Amino acid sequence: MSATQDFPRPGRRSEPADRASMLRVDQAGEFGATRIYAGQLAVMGDRHPDARIIAGMAAQEERHRQTFDAMIARRGVRPTALAPIWNVAGFALGAVTAAMGPKAAMACTAAIETEIDHHYGEQLVQLGNDDPELSTAIADFQAEEVEHRDAALAHGAQQAPAYPLLSGAIRLGCRAAIALSKRI
Repeated sequence: MSATQDFPRPGRRSEPADRASMLRVDQAGEFGATRIYAGQLAVMGDRHPDARIIAGMAAQEERHRQTFDAMIARRGVRPTALAPIWNVAGFALGAVTAAMGPKAAMACTAAIETEIDHHYGEQLVQLGNDDPELSTAIADFQAEEVEHRDAALAHGAQQAPAYPLLSGAIRLGCRAAIALSKRI
Protein backbone atom coordinates (compact mmCIF):
# COMPACT_ATOMS: atom_id res chain seq x y z
CA MET A 1 0.00 0.00 0.00
CA SER A 2 1.46 3.36 -0.98
CA ALA A 3 1.95 6.22 1.45
CA THR A 4 -0.78 8.23 -0.28
CA GLN A 5 -3.54 5.69 0.35
CA ASP A 6 -5.69 5.56 3.44
CA PHE A 7 -5.53 2.30 5.32
CA PRO A 8 -8.71 0.22 5.00
CA ARG A 9 -10.86 0.11 8.10
CA PRO A 10 -12.59 -3.09 9.19
CA GLY A 11 -16.23 -3.20 8.20
CA ARG A 12 -15.95 -0.14 5.95
CA ARG A 13 -15.56 0.34 2.24
CA SER A 14 -12.13 1.59 1.27
CA GLU A 15 -12.29 4.71 -0.90
CA PRO A 16 -9.64 5.29 -3.61
CA ALA A 17 -6.94 7.69 -2.41
CA ASP A 18 -7.94 10.51 -4.76
CA ARG A 19 -11.60 10.37 -3.66
CA ALA A 20 -10.64 10.09 -0.01
CA SER A 21 -8.49 13.19 -0.42
CA MET A 22 -11.35 15.04 -2.14
CA LEU A 23 -13.82 14.17 0.60
CA ARG A 24 -11.35 15.01 3.35
CA VAL A 25 -10.52 18.45 1.96
CA ASP A 26 -14.12 19.27 1.02
CA GLN A 27 -15.45 18.36 4.45
CA ALA A 28 -12.63 20.36 6.07
CA GLY A 29 -13.39 23.34 3.85
CA GLU A 30 -17.08 23.32 4.63
CA PHE A 31 -16.29 22.97 8.33
CA GLY A 32 -13.91 25.93 8.06
CA ALA A 33 -16.57 27.96 6.28
CA THR A 34 -19.08 27.34 9.08
CA ARG A 35 -16.47 28.53 11.58
CA ILE A 36 -15.68 31.67 9.57
CA TYR A 37 -19.35 32.61 9.45
CA ALA A 38 -19.71 31.81 13.16
CA GLY A 39 -16.86 34.23 13.91
CA GLN A 40 -18.38 36.92 11.74
CA LEU A 41 -21.80 36.56 13.32
CA ALA A 42 -20.31 36.54 16.83
CA VAL A 43 -18.88 39.99 16.14
CA MET A 44 -21.67 41.42 13.97
CA GLY A 45 -24.59 39.92 15.85
CA ASP A 46 -27.77 41.04 14.17
CA ARG A 47 -26.82 44.73 14.20
CA HIS A 48 -26.05 45.02 10.52
CA PRO A 49 -28.28 44.08 7.54
CA ASP A 50 -25.41 41.99 6.13
CA ALA A 51 -25.68 39.70 9.16
CA ARG A 52 -28.86 38.20 7.68
CA ILE A 53 -27.04 37.49 4.42
CA ILE A 54 -24.14 35.92 6.31
CA ALA A 55 -26.52 33.80 8.39
CA GLY A 56 -28.14 32.49 5.19
CA MET A 57 -24.75 31.59 3.73
CA ALA A 58 -23.79 29.93 7.02
CA ALA A 59 -26.89 27.74 6.88
CA GLN A 60 -25.97 26.57 3.38
CA GLU A 61 -22.39 25.85 4.45
CA GLU A 62 -23.70 23.80 7.38
CA ARG A 63 -25.79 21.73 4.95
CA HIS A 64 -22.70 21.23 2.77
CA ARG A 65 -20.68 20.11 5.79
CA GLN A 66 -23.37 17.67 6.88
CA THR A 67 -23.46 16.16 3.40
CA PHE A 68 -19.69 15.64 3.37
CA ASP A 69 -19.78 14.33 6.96
CA ALA A 70 -22.26 11.66 5.86
CA MET A 71 -20.19 10.74 2.79
CA ILE A 72 -17.02 10.46 4.87
CA ALA A 73 -18.77 8.15 7.33
CA ARG A 74 -20.39 6.00 4.63
CA ARG A 75 -17.20 5.67 2.61
CA GLY A 76 -14.84 5.08 5.52
CA VAL A 77 -12.67 8.14 4.90
CA ARG A 78 -10.76 9.63 7.79
CA PRO A 79 -11.38 13.35 8.27
CA THR A 80 -8.48 15.76 8.45
CA ALA A 81 -6.46 15.78 11.63
CA LEU A 82 -6.29 19.55 11.24
CA ALA A 83 -9.93 20.14 12.25
CA PRO A 84 -8.98 21.66 15.64
CA ILE A 85 -6.76 24.17 13.85
CA TRP A 86 -9.42 24.99 11.24
CA ASN A 87 -11.93 25.40 14.06
CA VAL A 88 -9.89 28.14 15.73
CA ALA A 89 -8.40 29.66 12.57
CA GLY A 90 -11.77 29.84 10.82
CA PHE A 91 -13.51 31.49 13.76
CA ALA A 92 -10.60 33.92 14.21
CA LEU A 93 -10.60 34.86 10.51
CA GLY A 94 -14.33 35.49 10.62
CA ALA A 95 -14.17 37.51 13.82
CA VAL A 96 -11.21 39.62 12.67
CA THR A 97 -12.72 40.44 9.30
CA ALA A 98 -16.08 41.30 10.88
CA ALA A 99 -14.31 43.51 13.44
CA MET A 100 -12.73 45.35 10.50
CA GLY A 101 -16.24 46.04 9.26
CA PRO A 102 -19.02 44.48 7.18
CA LYS A 103 -17.20 45.14 3.90
CA ALA A 104 -14.13 43.28 5.17
CA ALA A 105 -16.35 40.38 6.21
CA MET A 106 -17.74 40.35 2.67
CA ALA A 107 -14.20 40.57 1.27
CA CYS A 108 -13.34 37.44 3.25
CA THR A 109 -16.32 35.62 1.75
CA ALA A 110 -15.50 36.78 -1.79
CA ALA A 111 -11.88 35.67 -1.48
CA ILE A 112 -12.65 32.25 -0.04
CA GLU A 113 -15.50 31.52 -2.43
CA THR A 114 -13.31 32.48 -5.40
CA GLU A 115 -10.81 29.82 -4.34
CA ILE A 116 -13.51 27.25 -3.59
CA ASP A 117 -15.13 27.80 -7.00
CA HIS A 118 -11.77 27.10 -8.63
CA HIS A 119 -11.10 24.11 -6.33
CA TYR A 120 -14.51 22.52 -6.95
CA GLY A 121 -14.13 23.10 -10.70
CA GLU A 122 -10.83 21.20 -10.70
CA GLN A 123 -12.41 18.35 -8.75
CA LEU A 124 -15.31 18.08 -11.19
CA VAL A 125 -12.88 17.78 -14.11
CA GLN A 126 -10.89 15.14 -12.23
CA LEU A 127 -13.99 13.13 -11.31
CA GLY A 128 -15.64 13.19 -14.72
CA ASN A 129 -18.51 10.72 -14.60
CA ASP A 130 -16.80 8.29 -12.21
CA ASP A 131 -18.66 9.20 -9.01
CA PRO A 132 -22.12 10.68 -9.67
CA GLU A 133 -22.96 11.12 -5.98
CA LEU A 134 -19.83 13.14 -5.26
CA SER A 135 -19.93 15.03 -8.57
CA THR A 136 -23.54 16.07 -8.04
CA ALA A 137 -22.84 17.31 -4.50
CA ILE A 138 -19.76 19.24 -5.61
CA ALA A 139 -21.56 20.82 -8.58
CA ASP A 140 -24.53 21.84 -6.42
CA PHE A 141 -22.31 23.26 -3.71
CA GLN A 142 -20.09 25.03 -6.25
CA ALA A 143 -23.15 26.87 -7.58
CA GLU A 144 -24.02 28.04 -4.05
CA GLU A 145 -20.42 29.09 -3.38
CA VAL A 146 -20.52 31.24 -6.54
CA GLU A 147 -23.77 32.78 -5.26
CA HIS A 148 -22.00 33.57 -1.97
CA ARG A 149 -19.09 35.21 -3.80
CA ASP A 150 -21.43 37.24 -6.00
CA ALA A 151 -23.51 38.34 -2.99
CA ALA A 152 -20.34 39.40 -1.14
CA LEU A 153 -19.18 41.43 -4.13
CA ALA A 154 -22.64 43.01 -4.45
CA HIS A 155 -22.47 44.00 -0.76
CA GLY A 156 -19.23 45.93 -1.03
CA ALA A 157 -16.42 43.37 -0.66
CA GLN A 158 -14.18 45.34 -3.01
CA GLN A 159 -14.68 48.47 -0.90
CA ALA A 160 -13.04 46.87 2.14
CA PRO A 161 -9.90 48.56 3.45
CA ALA A 162 -6.85 47.30 1.51
CA TYR A 163 -9.06 44.93 -0.46
CA PRO A 164 -6.36 43.60 -2.82
CA LEU A 165 -4.03 42.81 0.08
CA LEU A 166 -6.79 41.36 2.27
CA SER A 167 -8.22 39.27 -0.55
CA GLY A 168 -4.81 38.03 -1.65
CA ALA A 169 -3.80 37.01 1.86
CA ILE A 170 -7.08 35.16 2.47
CA ARG A 171 -6.90 33.40 -0.91
CA LEU A 172 -3.32 32.31 -0.19
CA GLY A 173 -4.38 30.97 3.21
CA CYS A 174 -7.28 29.13 1.61
CA ARG A 175 -4.99 27.46 -0.94
CA ALA A 176 -2.63 26.44 1.86
CA ALA A 177 -5.50 24.98 3.91
CA ILE A 178 -6.67 22.99 0.88
CA ALA A 179 -3.19 21.59 0.27
CA LEU A 180 -2.71 20.62 3.91
CA SER A 181 -6.16 19.10 4.41
CA LYS A 182 -5.82 16.80 1.39
CA ARG A 183 -3.24 14.70 3.20
CA ILE A 184 -3.23 15.50 6.90
